[in-house]
Amino acid sequence: MNEQWSLIINKEYCKFSCAHFLIFPDGSKERLHGHNYHVSCEIDGALSEDGLVIDFILVKPVIRAICDDLDEHWIIPGTHKELTCVHGDDGHTDVVYRNCQYRAPTEEVIVLPINNTSVENLSCWFAQTLHARLCKKFSDVEIRRIQVAVSETRGQSAQYTMVP
Repeated sequence: MNEQWSLIINKEYCKFSCAHFLIFPDGSKERLHGHNYHVSCEIDGALSEDGLVIDFILVKPVIRAICDDLDEHWIIPGTHKELTCVHGDDGHTDVVYRNCQYRAPTEEVIVLPINNTSVENLSCWFAQTLHARLCKKFSDVEIRRIQVAVSETRGQSAQYTMVP
């Protein structure tokens, strides 16, 4: 018999608010704006002798911490080929995309290793970050799959599935 066990975490507090702008394939971009993102996670793994994949009480703070890390920041696509981001010695970050220049306090800016701040890329980044943190914290847990959905508004989300 082939069995599969999953934890599904879709709590109200799995959310973060961020500013961003999306860059379109034609090179145009959105105006700087924000979303109240919501995250849903599914974690597949082997069932332990105690009947658990991972204890909900232990995994929920890991998910929430990732959300808290992003909350109330401006997220920047650090690997976009035309966008530059420079952290200055004066505590400010300069972001330039084509003829648009922005300046913000460095502590309010998060540069992610993604090429665009789409929910597709955010769900991938979130899953990879979650996997790394879970592996570090629960080295004895066998994670078989992580699926993360990130919504930027009700009814509009992207989902990424990672099979380590």
